[in-house]
Parts: sequence; C-alpha cells; structure tokens
Amino acid sequence: MPDPEVHQPNYPTIDFVVNAIAGWVNKYRQKFGVQDEFGYCSPDQVMQIAKDLGVPVGELRALAAKGPGAADLLEKMLIELCVDPAALAKANPAVMRDLQRLCVACSQKERCKHELKEGTAAQHFHEFCPNAFTLDALFAQRGPSSRH
Repeated sequence: MPDPEVHQPNYPTIDFVVNAIAGWVNKYRQKFGVQDEFGYCSPDQVMQIAKDLGVPVGELRALAAKGPGAADLLEKMLIELCVDPAALAKANPAVMRDLQRLCVACSQKERCKHELKEGTAAQHFHEFCPNAFTLDALFAQRGPSSRH
C-alpha cells in the first residue's frame, strides 16, 4: 500500500524541458496532420463518444481534427452578445455543445474574427454565424432584456 506521506521529488528544470518537448511534438503533429485524436480509443469507444454527443463517427473525427481551439471564437461571440458562456454551459450544456459543434465546422471564421475585432459582431452575426438561429431562440426564451 503506498504511503501518502511519500514526497515525490520535484525537478522544475526537467519538467520544463519535458513539457517544452511535448508541446513541440504536439504542434508538429498538428501542423503536419499526424495526429489522431482517437488513436488510443477502440472503435467501440469512438462510437460511444459519438453516440453520447449525438453525432456520426465521421463528423466526430472531422470535428476533433480541427484542433482544441476550433471553437474559441464562440466564447468571444457570446461575450459580445452579453451572454455568459460559463453560465450557458452550466444551465444548458446540450445547447452549448451544439453551438460549439457549429462553430467548429463554420466556414466564416475570418469574417467572425474581423467583426469581433471591429466590435460589430453583435450587429452583423445574423449575416454569417451558423449559430444565429439558435442564439435568437435562446434570446427569445429569456425575454427581451436578455441581450444588450
């Protein structure tokens, strides 16, 4: 039985080097498409993940291949629309997952970045955002004072 009082040695220099190498390897794999997000999962596990998320396996693989930051613009857009992303995720996780899924697959990321940078996203998101319909339904559900 392991002793809970046993102290693990700490080597900050080695930890730094190992983390730097791991980060470099991950960037390399991502840049050259060598990554397989589900490489350590059995086909049954991948199918179960897809089922839990309510998406086909092919779509799950395509979404995962976009990388971990593929839905980062969603949080910025929600904030621009005066919606607290954390509160939305807690209150309605299924809606948040759907918003993230559409954001990951969106082909208008450059326009979104531009509108967010210019501070005009809240006025123009209906023109380019695949989440506009869901966001409008969310605002309607909360009432007229839920936004701006």
